[in-house]
Amino acid sequence: MGKVFRAECNSGSSIALELVKLIDNTLKGVERYIEDKLNELFSSSEIVTLANTLFTEQLNISKQQRLLDPTHKVTEGDLLLIIRSVNRLLEQEPIDYIVGNTEFYGLRFKVGREVLIPRPETEELCEWIISEENKAGLKVVDIGSGSGCIAITLATHLINAKVYACDVSAAALSLCTENAVLNSATIDSKCFDVLKQFPFEEKLDIIVSNPPYVLKSDKSEMEKNVLDYEPHLALFVEDNDPLLFYRKIAEQAKLHLNPNGRLYFEIHERYSIDIQSLLSKMGFSNIEVRKDAQDKDRMVRAVSV
Repeated sequence: MGKVFRAECNSGSSIALELVKLIDNTLKGVERYIEDKLNELFSSSEIVTLANTLFTEQLNISKQQRLLDPTHKVTEGDLLLIIRSVNRLLEQEPIDYIVGNTEFYGLRFKVGREVLIPRPETEELCEWIISEENKAGLKVVDIGSGSGCIAITLATHLINAKVYACDVSAAALSLCTENAVLNSATIDSKCFDVLKQFPFEEKLDIIVSNPPYVLKSDKSEMEKNVLDYEPHLALFVEDNDPLLFYRKIAEQAKLHLNPNGRLYFEIHERYSIDIQSLLSKMGFSNIEVRKDAQDKDRMVRAVSV
């Protein structure tokens, strides 16, 4: 028998009421509802992943529980939560923002629209650093930390490292601090604009950054789930100076890195050669570019002399 629920739908400051009707509110019925609503926008495999995430993260119901007890009925509150989440997915909002967290390098991170969603390519950058940097007590600065995925991962895996998470956004750093507590990581945070200042007096061993590198003119080619939801401040750079952040950070690296200190960047494959040339002209040595899992130039390391 069908069951009717009254759901509150928030639109800005106004609250409207709508009637929501489902065939049934069992786990199987809710799963079918998710599939039916999303099938025109997502592939079958994507829908399976999204449904698993919604059940696990929002209802605390595992896939095994759904298989063992498909007729179990969810509460009205849980049902409304799923309905709202499905509607957000239909607006192409990323699932990570909807459930409020994501995984990165085996760690759990809170995410919201004030920070970029961590990408697998950035995990590869962290893997490179962790595999190379095995000396204890390194001083590490992460520029443009956002959620803190790089800084916290390095603080967790490098031996007794002193890690600074830096961002121009106070809101991003606040979330980064929450994530450090969540992952029992010790970091220091600094809020500043690297284009204008670099408030460090001591010499450093590693500077790492995944800076904005997408041209503003490329907005038209971007997917809605990125363009409409992720922070533009962390994504885009002016067309007339695509290497702006790389140049400014490298200038500070020249001043603040110890001899044999390392500078790591995540990069746009389009600018791989230009960034190598820039770093070479600035006097860095042992410049190395590595490809990501998609076989695209994605990260670079340069050594201070």
